[in-house]
Amino acid sequence: MKITGRSFVAGQWLEPAGDVFQSFNPRTGEAFNHFRECTEREVDDALLAGKRAWQHMRGLDGVAIGGLLDAVADEIEALGDALLDTCDSETGLGRVRLQGERGRTTGQIRAFAEIAGRGEWVQASIDTALPERQPLPRPDLRRMLQSIGPVVVFGASNFPFAFGVAGGDTASALAAGNPVVVKGHPAHPATCELLARAFQAAIERTGFPAGAFSMLQSGGHDVGELLVRHPAVEAVGFTGSQRGGRALMDLAAARQRPIPVFAEMGSVNPVFLGPRTLAATRDTIAAGLSGSVCLGTGQFCTSPGLAVFVEDRAFESAMRAAMDAAPRGYLLNPGIRDALRAGLRRLQAVAGVEWLNEAEFAADSMTPPNAVLRVPASVFLEEPGLSEEVFGPATLLVACEDEAQMLAVARHLDGNLTGSIHATGDPDLEAELVRIVEQKVGRVICNGYPTGVEVCPAQQHGGPYPSSSAAWSTSVGADAIVRFARFVAYQDAPQRLLPAALHDANPLGIIRRVNGEWTREPL
Repeated sequence: MKITGRSFVAGQWLEPAGDVFQSFNPRTGEAFNHFRECTEREVDDALLAGKRAWQHMRGLDGVAIGGLLDAVADEIEALGDALLDTCDSETGLGRVRLQGERGRTTGQIRAFAEIAGRGEWVQASIDTALPERQPLPRPDLRRMLQSIGPVVVFGASNFPFAFGVAGGDTASALAAGNPVVVKGHPAHPATCELLARAFQAAIERTGFPAGAFSMLQSGGHDVGELLVRHPAVEAVGFTGSQRGGRALMDLAAARQRPIPVFAEMGSVNPVFLGPRTLAATRDTIAAGLSGSVCLGTGQFCTSPGLAVFVEDRAFESAMRAAMDAAPRGYLLNPGIRDALRAGLRRLQAVAGVEWLNEAEFAADSMTPPNAVLRVPASVFLEEPGLSEEVFGPATLLVACEDEAQMLAVARHLDGNLTGSIHATGDPDLEAELVRIVEQKVGRVICNGYPTGVEVCPAQQHGGPYPSSSAAWSTSVGADAIVRFARFVAYQDAPQRLLPAALHDANPLGIIRRVNGEWTREPL
């Protein structure tokens, strides 16, 4: 498929007047394709059209919204090999990985289509009037979640499908009935264009207003700032670095009318290893941990960047050997390469940090070494920078003097997406670690590794700051939809003015909380 380099703005393919930027092939170093940076005009056109589209969309039922999402999934699949080939040329992720991610993405979109169609996500709650109650009567109160308006989505470089133009933020925001404006990612702009074509086809097929979806190409930060500051925007979804997420949070908070930013950011995803458990399964843990660290060249938000254990030189040797034996992969883009090199240098600059398997990392190389570093826990506890994420195939081994120091390290950590515990042979330590770690993370993993995020209703992908901006929210799973909605209550409203989900007859057949009891029965 021919790449035009244009942006999709409210149903039209436009060539903005901004600066030119290009795709980049991490395998060859080749720059190719030409795209133009969007300007304030495209931002304004997309968001004003989105606001108009919302007035139409908020009157639709969940079945219609689900129909749009199902059509999007169909159209993504219809792109066929062209989508995989294009994305591989921009990311170096490989056809096998991208096929799996495309399946995850279309499955996720269809799951949100089903959620929208069922309608139960609105959490309808009814407390009927008690006119005779003393000392004061109770009014009739009915509450449910409703869409909020245009949502801006910033995708991630490491998951061009599942966290990109058609990723979970876009799917969940649309499922809630909101128009979406996506800032295309400069690491894979051609992929963004193809996915936007799928949305165009789905919107035309289902008769949705053109402003329901726009994709604005951008190679820098100016468009992102314009999007977050625009008065028509009601919320932001972001997946990326702590620096990028915090910048958007600050922009949104500084608006005359602040808006929420749901940012999934940096995480070191600590792994805690009980001494008896480690002694019994040393080689197995080294193999599993190194495999998780190096998976996808370490370019996962759940990559385990920290391993905490009571000093065990044999384990350190096993980790060094396992990391050396793991294949070296490609980084996604030069920006990630430069950040990884800077992060490794930052760690090495701390007295007491030792790079156990240091290997050459040439300035222009897109294939970094699989790095394993070591630091005594006493140094780790005194150096806050050692608990910051280094994005790539690198992990820091924190060697403790005893179990008490392990617990001190656990208490010292900031918020993370995940925390893993291998301590079945250390039951007292295991129990105490769980009590501490569950306060620090969104997902506690027992005897496993954090890479691999199952997409299902019970998943939690988000944690205390700085791993995410809203610890109660998740960017994966069914409950991702509630980020882009707000509760509205109706007091003593006649049936004709109520949304269908709150009618006495329960025409949608959804489960509702009525006077404190869950039921599908009509009133």
